[in-house]
Amino acid sequence: MTDRHHKALEAVAAAISAAPDATGAMESVVRLLPAHLPSYTWTGIYLLDSNELTLGPFVGKPSPHTRIPLGRGICGAAATEKTSIIVDDVNADPRYLACSIETKSEIVVPIMLDGDVLGELDIDSDKIAAFDASDRDLLERVAALLAPRLAAATQ
Repeated sequence: MTDRHHKALEAVAAAISAAPDATGAMESVVRLLPAHLPSYTWTGIYLLDSNELTLGPFVGKPSPHTRIPLGRGICGAAATEKTSIIVDDVNADPRYLACSIETKSEIVVPIMLDGDVLGELDIDSDKIAAFDASDRDLLERVAALLAPRLAAATQ
């Protein structure tokens, strides 16, 4: 992980632990990630609601995709497959659900606890191939920090 990614993780981890509730934790994550990593041009969290992902807090242009069925799009695929997905060129991936003409690449990381998907982090960039192993590592760690907060909020 790069130094910039480490600093982002430290800031996000502190904010999640200081947040009064799951909503505050999610809002901190979507605000802090692009503040530390300028190539993150849209940062959002989708929450699993039955068989759909529902858009939660986000930073960036409004998305027309506020509800995504499991298995649909890159977000739906990541939740169904329970794995992180990096797409270097969204225009070359038939699964991509277009949100913004400026978006060139995307990373989606499931937020899971005990093998169950609770939601996911969805990050877009206006740069081709903006995401790499450092981004995946960072976002998987952030997802692991968020998971207990989200699980506690749904109980």
